[in-house]
Amino acid sequence: MSIFSIFTLLGGLAFFIYGMNQMSHSLEIIAGEKMESIINKLTSNRFLGLLLGCAITIAIQSSSAVTVMLVGLVNSGLMDLSNTVGIIMGSNIGTTVTAWIMSLIGVSSKNIFVQMLKPESFAPLLAFIGIVLLMLAKLPKRKEIGNAFVGFAVLMFGMMLMSNSVAPLADSPAFAKLLTAFQNPLLGVFTGLVVTAIIQSSAASIGMLQALSMTGGITYGIAIPIIMGQNIGTCATAILSSIGVNRNAKRVAAIHLSFNLIGTTVFMIIYCALHSFLDASFLNLKVAPVEIAVCHSIFNVSTTILLLPFSKMLVRIAEGFIKEDAVLQIAFLDERLFNTPSIAVGKCDTFANEMAESAQSAVHLAIENYFDYEENNGHMVRDLESRIDTYEDRLGTYLIKLSGSKNTQRDKRRIAKMLHSIGDWERISDYARDLTKSALEIKEKKLEISEQAKAELKTLSKAVAEIVSLTAEAFVHSDAELATRVEPLEQVIDLLVTKCRENHIHRLQDGVCTLERGFVLADTLNSYERISGHCSNIAIAVLEEGKEKFGPHGYMQQLKSGNDPVFQKLFQEYQTCYLSDFQEK
Repeated sequence: MSIFSIFTLLGGLAFFIYGMNQMSHSLEIIAGEKMESIINKLTSNRFLGLLLGCAITIAIQSSSAVTVMLVGLVNSGLMDLSNTVGIIMGSNIGTTVTAWIMSLIGVSSKNIFVQMLKPESFAPLLAFIGIVLLMLAKLPKRKEIGNAFVGFAVLMFGMMLMSNSVAPLADSPAFAKLLTAFQNPLLGVFTGLVVTAIIQSSAASIGMLQALSMTGGITYGIAIPIIMGQNIGTCATAILSSIGVNRNAKRVAAIHLSFNLIGTTVFMIIYCALHSFLDASFLNLKVAPVEIAVCHSIFNVSTTILLLPFSKMLVRIAEGFIKEDAVLQIAFLDERLFNTPSIAVGKCDTFANEMAESAQSAVHLAIENYFDYEENNGHMVRDLESRIDTYEDRLGTYLIKLSGSKNTQRDKRRIAKMLHSIGDWERISDYARDLTKSALEIKEKKLEISEQAKAELKTLSKAVAEIVSLTAEAFVHSDAELATRVEPLEQVIDLLVTKCRENHIHRLQDGVCTLERGFVLADTLNSYERISGHCSNIAIAVLEEGKEKFGPHGYMQQLKSGNDPVFQKLFQEYQTCYLSDFQEK
């Protein structure tokens, strides 16, 4: 084997890893929305978790990506540690599919249909289809399908390069002598572990083993221990991803490592026992790529069957190995989720929805507390406002970084909706806090508000409470129909505020109201007006999410021109509900 063969081997490995990463990333984007839906349906049922882990890994062709995603979800406080066990086990089974795909490299037959299964037959065709899709397709999802095809073709090309580079080893006495050292199973385990940990891809190390098997020098006795070691080495990615996360997230990597360590230890004991006490002549038989795929599948499925009943024990081992933090850490979104953008967007949705519901609660509490101030309610409003401030700061930063990922068009619109809205929710909570300050001022200064002003404010409060509830529901459910109801109500609230100010001036002139009461009333009206204005902004963001082409300025001009019958109908309904009642008082 010459120096050029080594260069070819390294180049083949590089093509393989690049193709695998390209294909996995594109498949993540294609399956992203479905994957998010699957994760959201996750329950504590370990069998369901097993199926989910297997399905997700097959879909995105990367068990490492699944494990990193789990570390991110647990670190963000969005998934319970015990729910990850089944998914980790399932991902180990799902990753065996890659080995089966790569085993096609060893297919040989004169039958045309069997020949079509050979990578050198169909990989060029997939590459051509992929390039055509990349150049001509207009839809982003079709371009990603093209990327996946090209990535798969590059992966297979790398596999063929590795196979061709090691072909001369078949006649090399030095190589045959080297292989005798691997008859020691512990050395085989160690080699599989180290190689996989270095290249951080069990698929790539399995591919290298399958390429070497085509020299005819790899036996079952050599392959089986290496496969066991590869399963431990693949934990390196999870261990690296757990650096800098909270204790609970570190336990995900600990579960992954303990699962593979226990499985390898048990089966190594069985392997050595069979080798020592029974006739294990089959261990000297040569293996082909397909037999390596079979061994890989049997080991991972058997390990899962063995340890699935002991899922809780694996969690306890991880908890015992990694003790709880002395100080409870605040969980939030983790940047490791950027590897699976659709999952990251879905979790951002969860926090943004919590923001909306918290802002709604703050406004409702402030309104209820306005005329009969209670300190506990005041504290609750301030706590909600402080929490929303934190959400706005951290979620905004996270979304800006996430927007730089390779997102689907739908996810881009979801990110845009959140970026356009979270600042408005934060401002709404600020005005809820201001309402609480006004209520406290009324109580402390013992200000008497006239019955007429009180009646007007109660009508206005009812309208503001409705618009906030309407906006929150439209935002959480991305409901465009509900969002269209916000602007008509906002216009009516503007009229109510104007009427309140006019009536207040009349009361001042008549001596019914004082300037001190007037300052508090002015602050209150300003808060209500601004709250409804921010609700209008959020509603437009919801409408914009539902349409690929939506012009906010054109939409507002159309409404104000009076040419929108739906707006006019809703505007009249809200006028009847609030303004007519307001004027009677």
